[in-house]
Amino acid sequence: MITGASRGIGAALAVRLAAEGADVAVTARTVRQGNLAGSLERTETLIARHGRRTAVVPADLSDETQRARIVPAAEEGLGGPIDILVNNAAMASYASLRVYPQRRARLHFEVNVLAPMELCQAVVPAMATRGEGWIVNVTSGTARPWAGPPFDLGVLGTKSAVYGASKAALNRITNALAAELYGTGIRVNTIEPRAAVLSEGAEELVGGQLRPDQIETMDQMVSATLELCDGPAARTGGEYVSLDLLSELGINV
Repeated sequence: MITGASRGIGAALAVRLAAEGADVAVTARTVRQGNLAGSLERTETLIARHGRRTAVVPADLSDETQRARIVPAAEEGLGGPIDILVNNAAMASYASLRVYPQRRARLHFEVNVLAPMELCQAVVPAMATRGEGWIVNVTSGTARPWAGPPFDLGVLGTKSAVYGASKAALNRITNALAAELYGTGIRVNTIEPRAAVLSEGAEELVGGQLRPDQIETMDQMVSATLELCDGPAARTGGEYVSLDLLSELGINV
């Protein structure tokens, strides 16, 4: 099951998993394409080309009631329990901390922290019963604090602090869950891109501000994430960086 699978990394990963032989449940808010390219309908069509089953579960991850029905609906649509969960969906809104709206900050933690945690809680019991499972939480380098002074704030500066704080919380929860589940056969890891992956949304937001060396391809990020969807039991509790993981494994993409 992949969240945020209407476009970008989530959609590309869902299609790649189908190409590798998996049936895939996809969830996002966008069912039909609007102003921004990508939709669950489009992802479902691409998965079907590989002859795999798709369970489409439209949902707003900021809504607790909608979150609660995602895993049951996905399992019903796929005809069985979830083996792999990739929490890819995220909210990212940037503004100075001096004026950052409280409601927007709370939404970040609903979507980027509580939603992944609740989906993990929903899939873990069946994974534990089977003695195997893979959970991958997509995070971000913005989770790390800036060294200084002086501070090298990068392209977005401190405007990314609330988003980064939510991803730091996700890193901590992922690490704790990996420790709790160690020995059960359930692998729990995070992965982040080393550079910007220009999905449709990212291209619109910061595409024109980045140098070529600040960008990695969608295929690189997807290939690295895929390695955490089928890794050995010992590979758990890690905070992986996409290009570093590919290099470590000797994979050239």
